Amino acid sequence: MKKTVLFSFLVLITMNLKAQTQQEIEVQKKITQLISELTIEEKVALCSGRDDWSTMPIERLDIPWIWLADGPHGLRRAPATNKPGYGDQLPATCFPTASALAATWDVDLVYKVGQTLGDEAQAQGVSVLLGPGVNIKRSVLGGRNFEYFSEDPILSGEMGAAYINGVQSQGVGTSLKHFTANNVETMRMFNNSNVDTRTLHELYLTPFEIAVKKAQPWTVMACYNRVQGEYGTQSEFLLTDILKKDWGFKGIVVSDWFAIVDRVAAMKAGMHLEMPNVSPVNNAIAVEAIKNGELDIAVVDALVKEILTVVFKAKALQKEGLELNVEKDHAFARKVASEAATLLKNEQNVLPISKDTYKKVAIIGEFAAAPRYQGNGSSQVRPTKLDSALEIIKNEYGKDIEITYAQGYNLADDNDTSLISEAKKVAAEADVVLVFSGLPLQYESEGIDRTHINMPPSHNKLISEISAVQKNTVVVLTNGSAVTMPWLNNVSGVLETWLGGQAGAGGIADVLFGKVNPSGKLAETFPMRLEDTPAFFNFPGEQGDVLYGERIFVGYRYYDGRKIEPLFPFGYGLSYTSFEYSDLKVSSKNTTDKEGLTVSVTIKNTGKVTGKEIVQLYVSDTKSTLQRPEKELKKFVKIELVPGESKEVSFKLNSRDFSYFDAKRNMWIAESGEYVIAAAASSRDIKLSETINLQSTQQVPLMFDEYTFFLEYWNNKQTREILLEYMPNWIRGIVTEGDEAEIREYQGFMVEHPMIKYPYITHGEITHEQVIELVEKCKELTYKP
Repeated sequence: MKKTVLFSFLVLITMNLKAQTQQEIEVQKKITQLISELTIEEKVALCSGRDDWSTMPIERLDIPWIWLADGPHGLRRAPATNKPGYGDQLPATCFPTASALAATWDVDLVYKVGQTLGDEAQAQGVSVLLGPGVNIKRSVLGGRNFEYFSEDPILSGEMGAAYINGVQSQGVGTSLKHFTANNVETMRMFNNSNVDTRTLHELYLTPFEIAVKKAQPWTVMACYNRVQGEYGTQSEFLLTDILKKDWGFKGIVVSDWFAIVDRVAAMKAGMHLEMPNVSPVNNAIAVEAIKNGELDIAVVDALVKEILTVVFKAKALQKEGLELNVEKDHAFARKVASEAATLLKNEQNVLPISKDTYKKVAIIGEFAAAPRYQGNGSSQVRPTKLDSALEIIKNEYGKDIEITYAQGYNLADDNDTSLISEAKKVAAEADVVLVFSGLPLQYESEGIDRTHINMPPSHNKLISEISAVQKNTVVVLTNGSAVTMPWLNNVSGVLETWLGGQAGAGGIADVLFGKVNPSGKLAETFPMRLEDTPAFFNFPGEQGDVLYGERIFVGYRYYDGRKIEPLFPFGYGLSYTSFEYSDLKVSSKNTTDKEGLTVSVTIKNTGKVTGKEIVQLYVSDTKSTLQRPEKELKKFVKIELVPGESKEVSFKLNSRDFSYFDAKRNMWIAESGEYVIAAAASSRDIKLSETINLQSTQQVPLMFDEYTFFLEYWNNKQTREILLEYMPNWIRGIVTEGDEAEIREYQGFMVEHPMIKYPYITHGEITHEQVIELVEKCKELTYKP
């Protein structure tokens, strides 16, 4: 019976796949026919928006338009496609921002967030949601850090892929942004991300690569900035070579709004859609370029074909008659906020609050009554409803506990300390104090970078003075990115709640009062001070150039390498329970890059309440040809355990997880050697580790040229034989006698020159032509790293 059901199921799947394939074939036939009927002017028009938020329709050929709308943590749909939609946008559920979503480390949860966003987009007629942003948080000063996931490329990429898959499962496209190295808001329309090729691949391209390969977003949004001297909107290397050819991206590239500088150069590079509709000027320039032969019509036809593929897909998947499920989505947003909450300090188990431990709770801080729940800029959502922590706590948790409140500070004036005296009186009379504080809206915004990472003076002074009169002081932080905490040693608890969205207040209350056990962990390092940060000397750049001088050492990679103690490390977060790590196992102590490695570890809840733990797996290369970080996150998983329960989790590591990017050879290389595999609770809390040996099977090009030192040729067995063919007499004079000929110590200087010099160093034994001939012979050689 089971076999029959399985067979029927497989037949059904096969039939559906065949039907889908046939449908796709028919659509492509239709598109090909349409392209043959379009004029040059219409083709160019299709490569530009119709207005602020819609693509261009061609009514005479029944080519429809689709609606694109801002995200990423909620829908910002304007009342009409030709209106900006700032202040008059349609209400939608405002979820926690990306920095909060990343703190959950929960790909399943982020997938569900994506599903809900997709549903709401369908209800409001939106076909493409402009998100997620997977740019790396290179500096804590980045004004848009609240809108990005992490300082780590693996975590960013996995979160982005989960989000995309969730949204697109509902028949709505996404726009993976901002491609790439978009890490500064200052002069973002011109600044050049001066980043070396290795760093570009290892850090700044990797999250995009993961998201593209795992989720195939319908669109990718090109950045405003220049990358290695060329605008991201007109970089053939990025838009065609990397995105299409290397990663197999099947969608279309959309410009960030008003990002196009040279329309023709952008189209040649692989830019499909200029947004929004700028003016007839750009279209006219492109039309003229086609007519005079500067822009190949075949290039334009290919762009139009892919645009129409997305447009017709979107229209085919569009659902009618849907409405927002306000209450359900709001309740889900509350759950997400509670999962993101990150407990940073909890001395003497000051949290959670219960009627058995505290009779009188003081709530202090204007944020408790007037919540800040999202960032500033294009991602601003008009919420369907908005909770305040003060009201939630009073209504849901105040039955058996006396709740008092004091404003504490004035959000309209960062330096106003006149409200602190009253707040101290309220605090002194309570059993525990919750101080709601953090960064006001104007501190974090698209288009503006931060100049410091301090909270307003009034907030810091309030916390310091409250903690002086109340030992049970808990700081509840509201912020999109890292802040300093000069009062940390004087308070009992710190709960980082990020920008929690419209239902964030409820999620915060649920954690504070123990209904939810906090399980968030930091997706970015919190530094002691700004001067400790990796990009301190190179942010935001100068004279239009941003030097990525810290190279691959961003975030925890830098703090590890410099042995700098952060305020709180990457991956850190406390729980109301405790966890024990044991029995770390690897599938083999000796493996190859092709075989990979399976790693497993057992986690046990050793506390008294159910909790969730985020298990992080780091890989360290103990000895590398190129400089590498001390360790790098490669895998992670979030699991839930009841008290006393144990679970084994496993991870599969592949060649890429052991590799660095060799810019000279333009390839990822997994070197043979010793690697340490570590299971950790944070980047600074390694629980267990195991050492393995990896044998590389790669054949890597030697890449020697006329500027490679003689010594390098000599130390390689293959090229040494070739050297002996061309310059035996000179070599005989610099090496010791015997079977194992070695360079005489006093000849060291003579062999540390590029080969191009040896015609005169050898007094003509090898000619310039022979050096080139020797180099050509060596170009065919490979080796195992």
